[in-house]
This record gives sequence, structure tokens and C-alpha cells, in this order.
Amino acid sequence: MHFTKMHGLGNDYLYVFGEVPDDIADLSVRLSDRHFGAGSDGMIYISRSDAADFKMRIFNADGSEAMMCGNGIRCVGKYVYDKGYTDNTFLRIETLSGVKELELTVQHGKVRSVSVQMGKASVRAQESLRIGADTFAYIPVSVGNPHAVIFTDSAETVPLETWGPQIEHHPDFPDGVNAEFVQVLSDTELRMRVWERGSGVTMACGTGSCASAAAAVRKGYCRQGEPIAVHLDGGTLYITVGADGSVTMTGPAETVYEGETA
Repeated sequence: MHFTKMHGLGNDYLYVFGEVPDDIADLSVRLSDRHFGAGSDGMIYISRSDAADFKMRIFNADGSEAMMCGNGIRCVGKYVYDKGYTDNTFLRIETLSGVKELELTVQHGKVRSVSVQMGKASVRAQESLRIGADTFAYIPVSVGNPHAVIFTDSAETVPLETWGPQIEHHPDFPDGVNAEFVQVLSDTELRMRVWERGSGVTMACGTGSCASAAAAVRKGYCRQGEPIAVHLDGGTLYITVGADGSVTMTGPAETVYEGETA
């Protein structure tokens, strides 16, 4: 099997063009292992679609299937353009959370950055979550997948590997949840760290950045209709939240290497 390792701000996946095999859960676990496999946050399969230009399916490092991945879909746009599957710079990609529209920025024949129309973010009223002696105030947000956005005074000092799995597997979230810890730097800048459902700590999360920006706008911390710089461990994404709740994400996509399984 041929694969391409790609990343969006360090959120890395193994990309394959073709149909998803029956043993995908085991395959994703094995190849994602950073010591005994290729090393990644999971695998993404790309195929033709009857509903859009292409279809993507996302499998986490634990073998579970994800509905949507913001960093992953940018890499899908780069993959299909750079490899000659399309010469269009406007694409529609089918995902489990609906069809997303991409605008590709091309330089010297290669995609350098991608803007994605992520659809509308659903932001609910603040709720609380208790874990042991700690109580967390969080904003529930859906961007096609579930997020718990927690605002904090310092994203850098959050014990992400301790709190993250406890939040993901809390009984209040029977299907799991992505947990974002967000520090407001200004009305146009956020610092965010993330524990991703099914993958753990990752360098960046596109849908998490969208959820964080939407929650910040809802709380009045950031401005609607203007790009919000979300600074992640792997770099910066730019998120714009419209008056109708629609979200646009812009960021890079990079190819790391090509590989073959033994």
C-alpha cells in the first residue's frame, strides 16, 4: 500500500487514495504508532464522490473513525491537486459532517495554503463539568464533531495529558469529546491547546480552532467577521466567524514523505 505522510501545523496523517479496507481499524493503529509504525495521528482515505469532487474518511490513531478534521481536509486539497487528480482550485469534499468547500492557494504549481468553508458552528450556553475535586466551565460547540471549549488564564500550564482523557471519556460525553483549553490574548488572538478524541494530544486541531473561535465570539472575547489568529503548538490558523455562525478556516498544508507498507 502506498501512502503519503502530510501535516497541517504538525497534525499529521497518512493519506491513501482508494477505498477503505476492511481491516482499517487495525491498520490505522499499527501504522500510526510512532515507534513501530510510520507515526501519525491517524489515516485519511481519499476517493471519488457522487456528492462532491472527492470524499475523505478519517481514522484516528486508536482505530476509531472521526467525522471531520480541519487540518486533514486542507491536506486532502493539497493531495488531490499536487498529485494531478484535479486542476481545480475550488473543491467540494464530502465528509461525515457534510460537504465542505475549499479554496486552494497555489504557488509554482503546488498548493501552499487552503481556506475551508467549515459550515456553521453550533455554540450552546456554558455548562459545568466535575472531575474529582476540579470543576470546569466549558462551552459546548459542534463543528460537525463535538468540542468542549474551556477558557483558561494560561494554556501553557494546563496538565493536558491528565485532564484531556478524563474529559474525553467523562460520562457526560458518551461518544467522547474534543477538549480545548483556550487563553484569550486579545480580541483577535487566542492561544489554544487540544486533546483530540481518539488521538490524544496533537500539535493542532482545525475543528478545535474553529470551535474555540466561535466560543470566543459568543462570549464577547473576540470580534465577529474578522480573522482570529489561533496559536497552536504547531503554528497558527486564521478563523473567521460570520454573523450567521458560519466559519472559515485558513492555514497551510505540507507533504512530509511518500511511503510503502511492507
